[in-house]
Amino acid sequence: MIEDTMTLLSLLGRIMRYFLLRPETLFLLCISLALWSYFFHTDEVKTIVKSSRDAVKMVKGKVAEIMQNDKFGGLDVLDAEFSKTWEFKSNNVAVYSIQGRRDHMEDRFEVVTDIVNKSHPSIFGIFDGHGGEAAADFAKAHLSEALRQQLLSYDREKERSDGLSYPSILEQQILALDRDMLDKLSAVYNEAGTTCLVALLSDKELTVANVGDSRGVLCDKDGNAIALSHDHKPYQLKERKRIKKAGGFISFNGSWRVQGILAMSRSLGDYPLKNLNVVIPDPDIMTFDLDKLQPEFMILASDGLWDAFSNEEAIRFIKERLDEPHFGAKSIVLQSFYRGCPDNITVMVVKFKGAGGKATE
Repeated sequence: MIEDTMTLLSLLGRIMRYFLLRPETLFLLCISLALWSYFFHTDEVKTIVKSSRDAVKMVKGKVAEIMQNDKFGGLDVLDAEFSKTWEFKSNNVAVYSIQGRRDHMEDRFEVVTDIVNKSHPSIFGIFDGHGGEAAADFAKAHLSEALRQQLLSYDREKERSDGLSYPSILEQQILALDRDMLDKLSAVYNEAGTTCLVALLSDKELTVANVGDSRGVLCDKDGNAIALSHDHKPYQLKERKRIKKAGGFISFNGSWRVQGILAMSRSLGDYPLKNLNVVIPDPDIMTFDLDKLQPEFMILASDGLWDAFSNEEAIRFIKERLDEPHFGAKSIVLQSFYRGCPDNITVMVVKFKGAGGKATE
């Protein structure tokens, strides 16, 4: 009797092992349970689906309402939602800047066009901070004034200023600013950093210095997009070699980062990475002949814009909106936000005269 019972249990065990516990059987069992759950809980499922559809309709309705309320891409609703939304307009330059989806506003900008008798270059700057606002604030507070003083001195003593030029002045002042910033911020263990995109605009010449991944683009007389700067990113061959030679590394965590921390390879501030020499403040500087290019306008912007627009797209977008109150800057900022940009967004548009490429007065 016991032997018969053991034989029966053994048989049942084999059946379980060879049929019921096979992957195919388990898969069919899961499908059956899912179908049973659906057919016997349809009301709950329908309620969830209906709620999701209602939420989507509500969001679409809100976006449509915002667009309808202001034909220039109005930010009335955004102004209420974001604690820091800035705008600036003066003659040939307009700026629009929003905090966006970030918890803090770390973008800054600067416009200086009141240099004595307007005989010296106008100064335009974009500073996109990270790790706090201190570095961008420091750059905004000190760089333009230092440049202004140096340009005035350069003009008075031009014949005796051996080797000085707009590019050399930009480089000297940016590197000096970084040294001063490191001294101040490291003393209080503030690890903040910032990009630095600065343009000097005279009647015949445009000189642009860049540190980091803010970017400038110019629209020439034929409507072409001319890059005024190049981003400093860790994955670029030149930057990667330099970082490796300094004993550093780059790693990917959503984006390529120096030491797994910073998503750009050059910046101002960032004293812990500067101490390792893996991040540097050296600007790339480019000079453009305005008589040759005869530009219509230029865009200077933080990377919040460039996350949503290519150079060519941004030029086309602004070109169609130059008659708007902010020369299209406000509209393109809002459009970048609608496209899902998670960052602060700051856009500066500077218009030129058509003939000769001179700045609008």
